[in-house]
Amino acid sequence: MKNLLLPLSIIILMTSSCVSKKKYVELETRHTDVTGNFQKLELKFDKIEKRVEIYNKKINSLKGDNVTLESDNVTLKRENALKLDMVEGKAVVSKETRSLMNKILSKIDPKKLATAKTLKDSLDLAVSYSLVTKTLDKSEFNNSEDIDINIEETVVMISISDKLLFNSGSYQVKKSALKLLAKLAVIIQSEPSIDVMIEGHADSKTIKNESVNDNWDLSVKRSTSIVRLLQNKFDIEGSRLIASGRGDTMPLLPNTSNENRAKNRRTKIILLPNLNKFFALLTEEGVIEK
Repeated sequence: MKNLLLPLSIIILMTSSCVSKKKYVELETRHTDVTGNFQKLELKFDKIEKRVEIYNKKINSLKGDNVTLESDNVTLKRENALKLDMVEGKAVVSKETRSLMNKILSKIDPKKLATAKTLKDSLDLAVSYSLVTKTLDKSEFNNSEDIDINIEETVVMISISDKLLFNSGSYQVKKSALKLLAKLAVIIQSEPSIDVMIEGHADSKTIKNESVNDNWDLSVKRSTSIVRLLQNKFDIEGSRLIASGRGDTMPLLPNTSNENRAKNRRTKIILLPNLNKFFALLTEEGVIEK
């Protein structure tokens, strides 16, 4: 009996050993699977974190764009309110622009205001008053035969005789002209919405010397000299300045006498205001009370 129990116990031990090994292998396999799945989840989580970070950046960027768009929308609404268009070649202004313009016109001499028959006339008067009248001394400039100020299509044109600015045949600006240019620089600096064209004109007499080849050359060099002074001495931004030479192609009068030729030798300071910006600027700076 004892002999029979021994082999039986051995068999039982062997059987139980086999079952434990299978379970171990099964558990080990499960562990491996779980570990693998966990690593996959970690990778997915990392990817999700990166995506969340990217989406957050996009959201912040969109928020910033939204703030910018809101700001642009406010600006556009204001610009639209101050809009000036042309319809069939005629100026058409918004109610707000007209209101601002009328505030300027209310400061002008009624007799002069009575000469304004059209909207263009009124615009010219408003621009003239704002850009010229407030700054230039009439007794010093407007009444001088050597300086003429005109407004055409809201463009201010200040024509200056060459004898106030240059010696004969020269493009070097006279020192005595600096006071006049300083006055003009005040006007230009006071209105950042203005671009400025300096236009040189000559008479029909042919000129040629060591520094000048002909009338074209002289007119261009004179305008460039003025531009350099406005930029370098009076701190006008170069991007706002335009140098132009007309030679003898646009005389005021026929070149048939010394007097006429003297009037044809001139430099034009042409002020080109952007009217939308101009009226908006006057409001922002408190020149016109709302």
